[in-house]
Amino acid sequence: MEPLAPPTKPMEQVLYEVKKVIVGQDLLLEQLIVALLARGHVLVEGVPGLAKTMAVKTLADAIGGRFQRISFTPDLVPADLTGTRIYNQKTGEFETSLGPVFTNLLLADEINRAPAKVQSALLEVMQERQVTIGTTTHAVPAPFLVMATQNPIESEGTYPLPEAQLDRFMMKVLVGYPSPTEEFVIVERMTTAVEAVQKVITVETLAALQATVDATYVDPALIDYAVRLVGATRNPGSIGQPQLAPYITHGASPRASINLILTAKALAHVRGRDYALPQDVRDLALDVMRHRLVLSYEALADDVSADQILGQILSVVPVPEVPLNDRANVRTAHA
Repeated sequence: MEPLAPPTKPMEQVLYEVKKVIVGQDLLLEQLIVALLARGHVLVEGVPGLAKTMAVKTLADAIGGRFQRISFTPDLVPADLTGTRIYNQKTGEFETSLGPVFTNLLLADEINRAPAKVQSALLEVMQERQVTIGTTTHAVPAPFLVMATQNPIESEGTYPLPEAQLDRFMMKVLVGYPSPTEEFVIVERMTTAVEAVQKVITVETLAALQATVDATYVDPALIDYAVRLVGATRNPGSIGQPQLAPYITHGASPRASINLILTAKALAHVRGRDYALPQDVRDLALDVMRHRLVLSYEALADDVSADQILGQILSVVPVPEVPLNDRANVRTAHA
């Protein structure tokens, strides 16, 4: 029996290569691909040893991009990320030494171990995609994706991420343990020679794919659906769920509405469509919104999570019927 031929679509080729190394973690890999296509950043929460670092490094190898890893520690300073000006004794002038944020895929490992000053420096480059050193502004390479990890089982020596910084992450993905079957394959694969990952696309190809995703059609009813979902986190009573209000101190920001649509467009592309569906929004709603809810002490006391609140909202807010038959006519009319 002949082996299966590699897929021909660019992002399928990338996933095919990454899965030569990474076992399982299908959700994490899909969200990373979505983030790359939608130009967003990802916060990953999971215990150590779940291949979070390897997933990002392997993805960088498959797209031919640069990869940098920063292990966040309490003694880190902003210059360790962004770079600084260094005096050159030979020339008698100051020269700029760029930091590790000047890369395509940046892994910020254990991000909640660094103090506020460092997190603020990362916040600027995530939002503005540029760094100011002295009086000169330097743009980071494109594409630029930050994948930050945090360990949920440790609290000593950590600094909770400010809500403003959490809001800059397009998605927060929760990574769990592998199944026994997956773990068997992981042990088998990691105790032998690991197959090398081939570069299957270039960063220029990725930029072209991002432009294709930008052109993905989104029906106005889908935008209205995203806005109603986010609005329900601010005023649960508006959807007949007033019992949720005591659990929410602050609802999701407008960035949630924007990112619901951006990620839905990217996911539609991954699924082989040039138009987004309500299911694309629903499939990513938890990842886009769970870190944007500020829960009350009452929620903590009653052990109510953001996912439980969002699950209730998703079950109540009616899903729109997107008229796919009219899509071509609408796009022609707008052309």
